[in-house]
Parts: sequence; C-alpha cells; structure tokens
Amino acid sequence: MMLANLLQVSYQFVDSLWVSNLLGANALGAVSVSGTVIFTVLSFILGFNNAALTILSQQKGKQDESGLKRYLNAFVVLMSLLALALGAVGFAASEAILAWMGTPQALMPEAAVYLQINFAGVLFVFGYNFISTVLRALGDSRTPLRFVFAAVVLNAVLDPLFISGFHLGIQGAAYATVLSQSLAFIYGLIVILRGRLAPFTVPHLPKLSEIKLIFRLGIPAGLQMMVISAGSMAIMSVVNSFGEGVVAGYGAAQRLDSILMIPAQALGMAVNSMAGQNIGAKLWQRVHQIAKYGLMLNLGIMLSTAVLLVSFADIGIRLFVAEETALRFGSDYLRILAFLYPFLGINFVLNGIVRASGAMFQVLVLNIISFWVLRYPLTYLLANLLGERGIGYGIGISFVISSMVAFGYYRFGKWKERELFAEEKTP
Repeated sequence: MMLANLLQVSYQFVDSLWVSNLLGANALGAVSVSGTVIFTVLSFILGFNNAALTILSQQKGKQDESGLKRYLNAFVVLMSLLALALGAVGFAASEAILAWMGTPQALMPEAAVYLQINFAGVLFVFGYNFISTVLRALGDSRTPLRFVFAAVVLNAVLDPLFISGFHLGIQGAAYATVLSQSLAFIYGLIVILRGRLAPFTVPHLPKLSEIKLIFRLGIPAGLQMMVISAGSMAIMSVVNSFGEGVVAGYGAAQRLDSILMIPAQALGMAVNSMAGQNIGAKLWQRVHQIAKYGLMLNLGIMLSTAVLLVSFADIGIRLFVAEETALRFGSDYLRILAFLYPFLGINFVLNGIVRASGAMFQVLVLNIISFWVLRYPLTYLLANLLGERGIGYGIGISFVISSMVAFGYYRFGKWKERELFAEEKTP
C-alpha cells in the first residue's frame, strides 16, 4: 500500500513538474486550486470506498462468499450512478465553485477549463480507485500496484505530448490525467475479471437491506471525505488571500509534503482492512495489536521521512517554482510542519481501526472536530496574526490537538459495540 501511494504521489509530482516547467507558476497554481475542488466534489463518492473497505473486509473475515458477491454488486451499481450524477453537476458548476473560493482572477480561466475536463472523466476516476479498494479489502495489496504504475507511466508520457506536442496547454494536462486514469481503469478491469481476483457479477438491482447498509455507512463515510476536502478548500481560500506567489508555493509544498503522508495514509488503509477482517472473525485481541503496531510504525517511519523532507525542502520546492515569494513560502511551510505530521498519522491509524468496525458517523464527528473546530479556525486566526507563516503554524497545532481527540475516542469510545449485519440475522 505504501508503494501504491508512493506511485500515486509520483503521479501528481510528475504532473506538477510538467505543468510548472512547461506552463509556469500560474498554471501550477491553477492546477493546485482545481485539484482541491476536484477532491472536494468527488470526495463524497470516494468516501464510499471507505464503506466498501469496511463491509467487504468484514464479509471476507466472516468467510461469507455469497454476502461478498451481493455487496460487491450493490457498491458497483450505487457508486456508478452517484459518480455520473456528481460529474455532471461538477462540470456545470466549475466556474461558480472557483469564484466562491476567491480564486485569483489571473488563475481563473485555466483553473476552470482544467476542472471541467476532469469532471468529464469522473466515472473512470471512480472505477480506477474502486477496483483497488476491493482488492485491498480482500487482502490483496499487490495487484493494485500494477494499475497505479500503468497510470503513472501513461501520465508521464501523455503530459508533455498533450501540453507541448499538441499545443493544448493546461487543457492537455487535464486530458492526459483523464486518459491515463481511464486506460488504467480498463486495464485493471481486464486483470481482475480474467484472473477472477474478486467475485464481480453482471450488475443487477441490489436488495433493499444492502442499499440501506451501504448508505448507512457510505453517507457518513462520504461526508468524512467531504469534511476533509472542504476543510482543505477553506484553507486554500486563506492561502489565496496572500496572492499568486503564495498559492504557487503552497501548491509546490503540497506535492512534497504529500510524500511524507504516504506511510500514514497506507497504514490507515492497511489497519482498516486488517481490523475489518478480524472484527468479522470476532478476534478483538488482534484488532488492538494492529492498532499498537500501526502507531509504532507511524512514529518511526514518519519521523525518518520528515528528516529527509526538511533536509531537501529548498531543492524540492525549486523543482516546481523559481519565483522568490513562492520559494520562500514553500520552504518555510515544509519546515514548520514536517515533524508534526506523526501526530496526523495517529489520526489515520486510529480512525482506520474505528472505521473498520463500521462506526462511520463517529469518525465523521472526529473529522469535523479536526478540520472545522481546529484546523481551519487556527489557520485563519494565525494567518491574520502572523501573516503567511501562520498558515503552517495553524495547521501544525491542529494536528497535535486532533491526535489527542482521536486517541481519547479509540480508548474510551463505544465503537467496539457496532454490529453491521445484525439486520440480516433478523428473520
């Protein structure tokens, strides 16, 4: 999972390198702003992946092959319909969303066209992510590497071809992204069907009980992702208030600190899948061992990665931008946050364990506290008091406090009392 996440980050990394070097800092800023919007609007659908991971991993732990097939079909039908609807709405509302965010006027035209093209390919983005989630729920974290690798290679080749070769500019970057993920999805579908790696069936109307459980978990799981991404979009509005230079520096820094987040994100997915299977099998002692070792790995790996990131912060930022304001802000931001990311990693690990039980609403509340009670208010306040440096300080302080809240709920909360499939036992 860490390797898959590394490849996914390298996808964004290479994409940003081509955009910034071929089209300039403003284009990178436009992609950064649009990327935040894309993730926010798509997050509701992508959040259903967390529900899929929980339900399918528990079915795997129960060794219920019939239930696994039924819920897999239900997810395919429901998420495809949601993805199509959300793509259409997002395409139509692109400019309005960017204007609401306070996007600098100089970035607006490029950001809008980049956003609309990405929304046009939303179904493929959904499929590309969903196939990997299914395999991880079943305990296969290796095969998804092939799909992510295919997307990375395709994007690295198509970006310069479409941007400069076909003279499409930022539209070319968007087309390259959509096409590479579309082809990776088709490749993944062929691999999973030919190898019978998951019990997919011809899509058919799911049962009402399946729909109810998926929405009972999927809606709060989707809202979790929306809370996270909307919080990121709100913070982006604070960044936007400091002008194009800071926006470009923030975009470059986001590409680099996303590397630091790879272990935490992978550990969160791994413990979700592992805990889900063990909860399905009623092996609670193993669930707590998974949490313990996940936290230990988070601390060791992320501190080591932070040292590397801080050491090469200036060099990394220069890969994307050359303008002095952007360079200074990006480097300062990384140095402020690097050693505070292990606290954010605690959230990923413990929320992954809690989510595996099906306590999606509780994790939603934890995310609301993390982003809207802590991160955005602290960032807004400290940015007003300290200027652009306050952005990093506000975000970093929120990491520390929210990790304490997550640990408190893991230790004392009632998440262990959840039972997902109780309704199915009712005659």
